[in-house]
Amino acid sequence: MIINRFFTRTFLKSEATSFRLLQNNLTSIDYKIITICVIVALSLTGTHYFGDYRFLVSVLRDLNLHQLSQQFDVVMNTHPNAQLFKLLYWANITIFFFFVIPAIFILCVFKEKLTDYGLGLSKGFNNYSIYICMLIIMVPPVFYFSGTESFLASYPFYKVTKGESLYAQFLVWELFYFMQFFALEFFFRGFILHGTKNRFGFYAIFVMMIPYCMIHFGKPIVETVAAIIAGIILGILSLKSKSIWLGVALHCSVALMMDLSVLYRKGILFDQPDDLSSAGIVS
Repeated sequence: MIINRFFTRTFLKSEATSFRLLQNNLTSIDYKIITICVIVALSLTGTHYFGDYRFLVSVLRDLNLHQLSQQFDVVMNTHPNAQLFKLLYWANITIFFFFVIPAIFILCVFKEKLTDYGLGLSKGFNNYSIYICMLIIMVPPVFYFSGTESFLASYPFYKVTKGESLYAQFLVWELFYFMQFFALEFFFRGFILHGTKNRFGFYAIFVMMIPYCMIHFGKPIVETVAAIIAGIILGILSLKSKSIWLGVALHCSVALMMDLSVLYRKGILFDQPDDLSSAGIVS
């Protein structure tokens, strides 16, 4: 009953606002919507291609920057921390295209505030109980699927070997992983959702959900299907609260649970070096 009331109120309020604004702008082209859609397409394209460091290497070669491309390729493949560098590169590309680029357009082109796109805190924690329930519900399936072959092969992105310390490389990666989730939530539940809600109303949630599902292609199918459900639920909550912060917290919490669960399944989580020197921290 409470969930139905929450859903209905969010639907009616967003639709009423959208209808009123559309009535006042029926004869004008909405250049803001066009700009947002183009930015979304270009950002998704950028993360897809430049997210793979090998594409950047090929671009540098095409520009006849052979020495730079060779040095970059060497760092990404032969450096002792090459695995970490590749992941940090991908995370920063995601942050750039999913947060930096949209934020620049919001501030410099639209002349609006980032708080209008989900970064506000005033109502961000009003529905914390729903997020807590979602987190509790996710615990059993996360632990179960962490033992399946596809998830064991996929997570964590930073591959920890037996006897390797989780400090500091794994910890550094998790911090950037969380920042990447912030950018992800801002892009989908902030920029797309709040940028198009005045035009599409409640249905902006489903417009946002489609590309959000598609970025999960290549991951285990369970995760991709779950992204559809999560995208809709988090979209409703963001539309209601005008905030993405609890969505960021939920995303980071589930990701951390999955990584730690997989490490536990692999027998690595509690198989840590006894001292810093054996972990390779102190020479």
